[in-house]
Amino acid sequence: MANGSDFTKALEIGRPPNVAKLFPNSKALLVSGKVIDRAMLAKGNAIALAANGRNHFVIRGVLAAAQRANAAVIIEIAKSEGGRSAYCPVNYWNMARQVDAVCNELGITVPVAIHADHYGIKSDKDLAEAKVEVPTMFEAGITSIAIDASHLPDDKNLLANLAINPSIPAWAGLETEVGEIKGSQGLSTVPEALFLIQGLNAHDIFPDWIALNNGTTHGLEASDAGIQVGLTAEIHKALEKYKVSGAQHGTSGNSSERLRQIGKNTATTKANVATALQMISWGLEVNDYGNAQLDASGNFIKVKGEGVTEEMWAEMVAYADSKGWKKGDYKSLNLPFENKLLAQPKEVRERMAKRVEDFAYKMITEVLNSKDTAPLAIQAILKAGSYDVGPKVGRIEDPARWTEGKIIERAATIGGDKGPAGNFDD
Repeated sequence: MANGSDFTKALEIGRPPNVAKLFPNSKALLVSGKVIDRAMLAKGNAIALAANGRNHFVIRGVLAAAQRANAAVIIEIAKSEGGRSAYCPVNYWNMARQVDAVCNELGITVPVAIHADHYGIKSDKDLAEAKVEVPTMFEAGITSIAIDASHLPDDKNLLANLAINPSIPAWAGLETEVGEIKGSQGLSTVPEALFLIQGLNAHDIFPDWIALNNGTTHGLEASDAGIQVGLTAEIHKALEKYKVSGAQHGTSGNSSERLRQIGKNTATTKANVATALQMISWGLEVNDYGNAQLDASGNFIKVKGEGVTEEMWAEMVAYADSKGWKKGDYKSLNLPFENKLLAQPKEVRERMAKRVEDFAYKMITEVLNSKDTAPLAIQAILKAGSYDVGPKVGRIEDPARWTEGKIIERAATIGGDKGPAGNFDD
C-alpha cells in the first residue's frame, strides 16, 4: 500500500476539479484515466482491469478486489449500457457517485478512474448531441472517455475525434478507436491506426489508448477465435513513437493465457471486462474464458447457493423468456432487476459482490499483472504535483499536412476491409 502521507497528498491534489467539486469531503481517490495508464507503464507488462459496472454488485466486487490486490483500477460503462438508451442501471451520470460512495463505505484507498467507454459517434446528429452531452458526463464525475467513431470511414472518424475534443478536459484520460469490434472480420490495419493517431497528433491531441478490431467480439464467444496477438503487436509497434497504449476490448471469451500474451507482447495497459462479471454476480457457472456455461438443454447453469437466489434466477429467466430473449440478450436484465436484486437479503447481496471480487482479484493478480500498481499511480500524481499528469508525447506531425481537405485526400488512399455492414453492439 502507498504510505499514509503519500495517499493524503494524492487525495489533496490528485482528484480532478469535477470530482473535488462533486465530492468535497470524500476520501476516495478518483483520478484521471491517464494516471491509471501511467501506473501500468511504470510497472511494465501490466494491464489495468477496466470493469464494466453493469450493476452495483460488480462495482462493489471489483473495488474490493482492487483494494485486496493494491491495484489501480478502472470502472466504466459504455454508451449502449449506460447512455440515454441504457440497458443498465449504472450510467454515465451516476457511476462516479456509486463508485465514490462504495469507496468511502468500504475504505477503498486505491486510485480509481471513472471511464465513459465506447462513446459512440455514428453520424453528424450524434456529433451535435455529443457536444452537449459529453460536458454533462464530466460534470457528473467522469474522469476518462473513449470516443468511438470507428463505425465511420477513416476520414470521418478522425474528423469526429477532432470536432469533439474541445468538449473533453485536457486532464482527462482519452481513448480513441479504429475498426469496429466485429470479431475476425474487418480487422484493423497499420495504415488505419497510423492515420488516426498521426492526424490527432498534428492537432495536439495525444490519446492515452487506442482500441483496435484485433479479432475479438463483445459479449460471449462460442469459440476460441479471439484476440490476434501478432496483429495487435504489429500495430502497437508502428505507433511506438506516438506513445499510445492499447485498450483491449471484448476480453470475455478469451483465455487467460491469451490475455497474458497480450500483456507480454503488446503495449496494452487497459482490458475491458463486462459480460463475465455480470454473469458471475448472478451466480452462473463460467469457464476460464469468462463464458457462462450451458447445460445439455442450452440453458445457463445457475450454481446453487451462489449469486442471486434460486427464486430470483427463475424470475429472471422467466422474464427473459417472456421477451423472447436469446442468451446474448440477458444483459438487458440489469435494468429491470436492479432494485429487486438490491432488495435481496444482505447475505445474498454480499455473496454476489464476493463472487465478483474473487474473480476480479484472480484476473488482476494472475492474468493482468496489475497487482501493486496503486502506489505507482499515486507516485505519478505526486511527480506531476497535480491531477493532470500531462501527455506522454508532444506534437510530431505537421498540422499543415493534416487540414480537413488533406485528411479526406489521405483517407482515400488507405483502403482496407471494414468488414460487413451492420449495427455492431458496443
